[in-house]
Amino acid sequence: MDPIMGESKKRVCYFFDSDIGNYHYGPGHPMKPTRIRMCHSLVMNYGLYKKMEIFRAKPATKREMTQFHTDEYVDFLNRINPDNAHQFGKEQVKYNVGDDCPVFDGLFEYCSISAGGSMGQFLRCSREGAARLSRDKCDIAVNWAGGLHHAKKAEASGFCYVNDIVLGILELLRYHQRVLYIDIDVHHGDGVEEAFYTTDRVMSVSFHKYGEFFPGTGEGRARGESDVLFSYAVNVPLRDGIKDEAYKSVFEPTMRHIIEWYRPGAIVLQCGADSLSGDFLGSFNLSMRGHAACVSFIRSFNLPLLMLGGGGYTVKSVARTWAYETGIAAGVELQGTIPNNEYYEYYGPDYELNVRPSNMTDHNTPEYLDKIRESVVELLKTKTAAPSVQMHHVPKLAHDDEDDAEMEDEEDKDNRKPMRLWDKAKVHETSLSDSEDEGTGGRKHRQSHKTFGKASVADPHPVDKL
Repeated sequence: MDPIMGESKKRVCYFFDSDIGNYHYGPGHPMKPTRIRMCHSLVMNYGLYKKMEIFRAKPATKREMTQFHTDEYVDFLNRINPDNAHQFGKEQVKYNVGDDCPVFDGLFEYCSISAGGSMGQFLRCSREGAARLSRDKCDIAVNWAGGLHHAKKAEASGFCYVNDIVLGILELLRYHQRVLYIDIDVHHGDGVEEAFYTTDRVMSVSFHKYGEFFPGTGEGRARGESDVLFSYAVNVPLRDGIKDEAYKSVFEPTMRHIIEWYRPGAIVLQCGADSLSGDFLGSFNLSMRGHAACVSFIRSFNLPLLMLGGGGYTVKSVARTWAYETGIAAGVELQGTIPNNEYYEYYGPDYELNVRPSNMTDHNTPEYLDKIRESVVELLKTKTAAPSVQMHHVPKLAHDDEDDAEMEDEEDKDNRKPMRLWDKAKVHETSLSDSEDEGTGGRKHRQSHKTFGKASVADPHPVDKL
């Protein structure tokens, strides 16, 4: 773990909830929430916890989710489960819940972890990370469980149920005039673009594959007069096989121009890892360091930064890359072989912290990439640079009063905390390392949803199959 020369020191807040690895989309489904736990294991065993603050965010409530999603949709996610799914046939069609977005045990709880239940914890982590950024309690907030960019206001899509990104941006907009959203997932960030389509306070920039590929949106040129007049969305459609140097030749000049032109107060970076070489669903050819170069470049602008996860379906590559990018956020570069951890066997046969590109053909010609860069410049000429908005006193929301750590920086450290706060800070016994009881007394690295009320993480197929 070597310090990165020339990098300024940042205050980093890292969010992780061990329960996230307990949920399972179902046999054969490419989305594996256990990848978050694998990444966290690397983060801890590399010693990155010494370089940042680690938090377990509170699960998001139904009320917080409805800051973006409809009441009816959130209530549906809260009520449905595998046992009663047959009673919600019409609703499943209406809300696009079924194949890609299955009903599984603990669905709402997962949503409460990211947004804060089934998939829900993802959302709250992003909102809480955004809140800490906004209150100047950290420079970079990291939530690898977030980044679920396909979820719509009243519809699940592309393995995403609750759009934690939109909720995080809404929190940032309470404190910043303009927020820039950047998406390096192989899939277009359609849910976020759609949510902020008619406002100039959020600019979304998505680098993705376009053409006969989910979700089928994200064409580079403006689709009509409404795009020119209203939308602050920039799409960079790329072709199969793009490599590090070609990606960098588009990403860096495009983002430098946009950041200087738009002058955002904060940046949200979705680090979808399905743009890596060898991804189970993706078709790009980026190495781990090529992907991380995007993080390093955006970090160099010294703006409040919220880093989120996203896609990524070859889980050993995802864990490697996000752990490495956590180090980038903390100002250190992880080196050498994978340290011993409870998932060590998944990183064979080389056991190195690296994702190498393959020899697949790059269909992005220099002429095509030049055309893409020019189209972005032309698109920005049709819009107002750094649009202004009159800021008012920040209104208080319900969750503001629930934040016991609001004044933690001003507290007298010599005074003993009340037991009420110590109880809240206790780590649940199931959050401790599984390696301590691995293989003893018949116990294994899994738990039964029938016993704990959560979905099992057990999978009869090895992780390596992806």
